[in-house]
Amino acid sequence: MQSKTAKNEPYPVEVEAGKSYYWCSCGLSKTQPLCDGMHKVTDCEPVEYTATENTTVYFCGCKQTEHVPLCDGTHNKL
Repeated sequence: MQSKTAKNEPYPVEVEAGKSYYWCSCGLSKTQPLCDGMHKVTDCEPVEYTATENTTVYFCGCKQTEHVPLCDGTHNKL
């Protein structure tokens, strides 16, 4: 199964240094952009992101980024 586009723009998320976040790679999660376990009906797996500082990161919403799990602007080409 190919990943489903959740939305054609990134999700800004405030992250805390040292904390891990699990980005939804399948596009089915109801808690976008983070995993809620819906990938279990696909061959996709969540991607762990560990924050190195307290900041805002932009998780990919289109699920087509080359810089998993962060947005690289690919949604602008879809």
